[in-house]
Amino acid sequence: MTGTIESLANATVLITGAAMGMGKMYAELAVRDNAAHVVLWDVNAEGLEAAAAELRGSGSEIHSHVVDVSSLEAIEEAAQRVRSEVGTPDILINNAGIVRGKYFWEHDQRTDIAATMAINTLALMHITREFLPAMISGGRTSRIVNVASAAGLLSNPRMSIYSSSKWAVVGWSDSLRLELQQAGHRHIKVTTFCPSYIKTGMFEGARGPLLTPLLEPEAVTERVWRAMKEGTPMLLMPWTVQLSKTLRGVLPLPVWDVVAGRVFGVYKSMEHFTGRK
Repeated sequence: MTGTIESLANATVLITGAAMGMGKMYAELAVRDNAAHVVLWDVNAEGLEAAAAELRGSGSEIHSHVVDVSSLEAIEEAAQRVRSEVGTPDILINNAGIVRGKYFWEHDQRTDIAATMAINTLALMHITREFLPAMISGGRTSRIVNVASAAGLLSNPRMSIYSSSKWAVVGWSDSLRLELQQAGHRHIKVTTFCPSYIKTGMFEGARGPLLTPLLEPEAVTERVWRAMKEGTPMLLMPWTVQLSKTLRGVLPLPVWDVVAGRVFGVYKSMEHFTGRK
C-alpha cells in the first residue's frame, strides 16, 4: 500500500495550473499512465479548454474546471464539484503559482503581495484541506505533490514575496508529511518539490547561477512524476540546489553572501527578469 505506485489505472489525478506549461505536462503524464480521471484546474478558461480538448480521446476521462485558486470560496465550490463528479482525488498536484520579480517596496499590496501569498501558499493549503480528510478515511494509496522552489530555501534579491510564499510551502508541506506519518496515515505520501529556474516562460529573463542552467520542463516533470510515484519526501533540482542549501547552513552569513553573490551569482539572477508576457 505504501510503496511505489505501479499503476494509475483506477486513479483520479487533480492538477492545478493545468492549462499550460508544466501543469499541462503533468496532465499528459497522467493520461499516458492511463489514469481513470484527470481533473484540470486553471483560471485561464480559454487555455484550459484547449488543453482539455487536446487530452480528450486518449483513454482518460478529462474534467476541466475554471477555478481562481486565490479564492477560498472558488476552491470550495470546485472541490465540491470534483467530489460529485469523480469522488476524492488519489493524486493531487499543487502546481499553480505566480511570480513578481521586484524589490519589496515596489510591490502593490493587493495585486502582488496578497495575490502571491494567496496563490502560491494559501491555495495549496486550502485545496489539500478540502480533500485530505477523505484521502485519510478512504485508505487508498494517495500522493500529494506541492511545488515549492529553491527560492523557498535561499534568500534572493527581487524575490522577497515569492521566496516568502515558497518558504511557507516548504515548511507546511514537509510538516504535513511528518504529521501523516505520525498519525499512522502511511498510505498518503507528500512530496515537496524545490526547483531552480525552469524554462517555462514564468521566469523569462532570469539567469541561472553558476553551474545551474535553466531546467528543461519536460525532464523536470518526468522526474517529479517518478518522485510522486515513489513517494519521495523532497526533491531538489538540480544538484546545485542541495549544494547551496548545505553551504548556506554551514557558512557564516557574511561568507555565504560573498559565495552566493559573487561566486555563484545567485543574488544577480533576477536582475534581468521580465516574466511571462
